[in-house]
Amino acid sequence: MVLSTGNTAWMLVATIMVLLMSVPGIAFFYGGLSKKKNVLNSMFLSLIAFAIASLIWIFYGYQMSFSPDSFFGFVGIPQSLFMEGIGVDSLTDTIPTFVFAGFELTFAALTAAIVSGSIVGRMKTKAWVVFTILWVSLIYIPVCHWIWGGGWMMSLGAIDFAGGIAVEVNSGFSALALALILGKRRDTSLLPHNLGYSILGAGFLWFGWMGFNGGSALAANGLAGSAILVSNTAAAAAMIVWVILDMINIGKPTVLGAITGAVAGLVAITPASGYVQLSGSLVIGIVASLISYFAVYNLKSKFGYDDALDVFGVHGLSGVWGLIATGLFASPAINGVAGLFYGNPHQLTVQIIAVVATMIYTFGASLIIAKALDMTMGLRVDDREEIAGLDTALHKESGYRL
Repeated sequence: MVLSTGNTAWMLVATIMVLLMSVPGIAFFYGGLSKKKNVLNSMFLSLIAFAIASLIWIFYGYQMSFSPDSFFGFVGIPQSLFMEGIGVDSLTDTIPTFVFAGFELTFAALTAAIVSGSIVGRMKTKAWVVFTILWVSLIYIPVCHWIWGGGWMMSLGAIDFAGGIAVEVNSGFSALALALILGKRRDTSLLPHNLGYSILGAGFLWFGWMGFNGGSALAANGLAGSAILVSNTAAAAAMIVWVILDMINIGKPTVLGAITGAVAGLVAITPASGYVQLSGSLVIGIVASLISYFAVYNLKSKFGYDDALDVFGVHGLSGVWGLIATGLFASPAINGVAGLFYGNPHQLTVQIIAVVATMIYTFGASLIIAKALDMTMGLRVDDREEIAGLDTALHKESGYRL
């Protein structure tokens, strides 16, 4: 392979764009959706998760995720720590390995930050820090290896262009498990205290997602352009459908619904973005909005789980749909892979196997980690702190002048 300065420049830009999805995208998005008394804590949870995952990634995460030596396809066997042995001239495809590792770092850190949306307003800071360390090490890294690092899913033929398995289903089902162990908030009403923050966060997410999906081509080429275009199409379609559903059900459009719909569409198109044509992306965005809308307004109330900011309903379930849809709509004209509608039913089969395996592993492992921490150090703040608000109780700070 020969270094391409054009590809390298694009990947550096894409890496910074994905970083913006967490810092400040997720922080503003989640902070605005939380209660006023918890705005700083909600932002802090995503920020500290990003920092923890960043250090784990350079210490052993990258090596275990992308090592050529694998432990039965489950996790990579690192040849060194702290990325020793990788030089500035080392290449992955046509870009420096350091650039590739940095790009993948932002995915790991972003995924950890996403999980925090399910537990706002009720989890101890120390418990969240320990959970994040264990979660990145025992869940994110193996799942990343399965689908992208030469693990068993990759060998099976499952496809995931930009993170349906490692990011969306992984974060969504882990968030559900953590929310179940934590239990319901004392006050389950959650009217966003500052939708302006959330709109700003959604804007950063939408912008950054173009680097998230477009950068996954690892080159400045037509595939990257196609991934960006189908991603925007799915987001726009999902937003419009959510607005229509709000008008049907409550008689008026809501800004919260519009940005939630856009995120659902971006989630669903993520695994398919490098494989489907524009017509497929339109269907993916429309159906994603229907699925997540049902989850947020029907499924959550029926089963009683307190996923505060709907990480499971939006990331988990739209992620599942996106992966299955990849097996339906993948077009050989885009990236050489055919789905069911292009004559290859086997692709749908392996997509379903990958989805089910990820759901079971991430949910089960997260449940075990959360339960173990709850029994040893305790996950939840006491009632007095929860009622007073975690900004003052845990941080001795306030997001606003009193």
